[in-house]
Amino acid sequence: METAPRGLGKGDGPAAARAGAKDGPRLSVGFILTRRFTLCAFANFVDVLRLAADEGDRSRPVLCRWQVLSATMEPVRSSSGLAVTPDARFGDPAMFDYIVVVGGLIDEVERLDPAAIAFLRRAAAAGVPLVGVCTGSFVLHAAGLMQGYRACVSWFHRDDFLDRFDGLEPVADRIFVVDRDRLTCSGGVSAAHLAAFLVDRHVGRAAARKSLSIMIIDEAHEADRPQPAPEDLRTTDPLVRRALGLMRETMAAPLAVGDVAARLGVSRRRLERHFRATLGLTPHDAARRVRLAEAKRLLAATPRSVTDIAAETGFSDASHLIRVFRAEEGVTPEVWRRTLVAPAAG
Repeated sequence: METAPRGLGKGDGPAAARAGAKDGPRLSVGFILTRRFTLCAFANFVDVLRLAADEGDRSRPVLCRWQVLSATMEPVRSSSGLAVTPDARFGDPAMFDYIVVVGGLIDEVERLDPAAIAFLRRAAAAGVPLVGVCTGSFVLHAAGLMQGYRACVSWFHRDDFLDRFDGLEPVADRIFVVDRDRLTCSGGVSAAHLAAFLVDRHVGRAAARKSLSIMIIDEAHEADRPQPAPEDLRTTDPLVRRALGLMRETMAAPLAVGDVAARLGVSRRRLERHFRATLGLTPHDAARRVRLAEAKRLLAATPRSVTDIAAETGFSDASHLIRVFRAEEGVTPEVWRRTLVAPAAG
């Protein structure tokens, strides 16, 4: 008979045993930080645990405990330049209910310390659920620990995942995925929602809601909540992918096509040729689609005015956005927004 994976049930494993002891933590998490990890994803996950662990905002590790683990105890530098000093060396992974790998910059995925990989494999062998945050899912795959499991990745890294792992289709339209004893999330705020999912199951729903409320996150999101995604411009062409990434990064102050080409170290003609061959669009048209897709996302997800959204997405003014939007959708942005809320109101 199959049993629930340890750590995922309300009454499974050492978490339940500790909960039976007076003042024992109900949830214990060990963190492994990759070089140049994403600080906000780590902080969001830890702060949910911290706020759920004690009464008020006293931050004592009473109901939850957490440690950053490493082989060397040397500080680990994040992608922002700030460093975190580990709390303990790798030991017995069964001391923890979950081992969480926090990834970051894609170029660092294959550089995880071999001792960390060995520790993760020991954890898997011991039945300790493994969690990949941000590009932590890449690390788990590279360590051979995700065969037969679904993995959640950010839409921003979906193509990178496909490049590295042949034949594997990542989940890029959900904020996190729970597949038996493997849990993965796209990073950012989704790390808080995944942590709240664990707190809900081990400490209680009230504790999870308290954490998110203090962090000014309106409500807990379920795993199947869609990721905020960009326009559907998918390509395997490395040059076009880099150009699209640059267009998204400079959306508020769009670059001219010649400036995009110069930033990428290629001629304008070469850039245009690649865009036509892979997307059937000019770089200018692709950039407009990128900006329009972000405008739609902001219209759907926020109460911001059309004027503010136009400024944020690189349109010269509200009239410019309205003109482009109407040409694409047949209606103005405000009418389009009202059609989204009308079914809910009815």
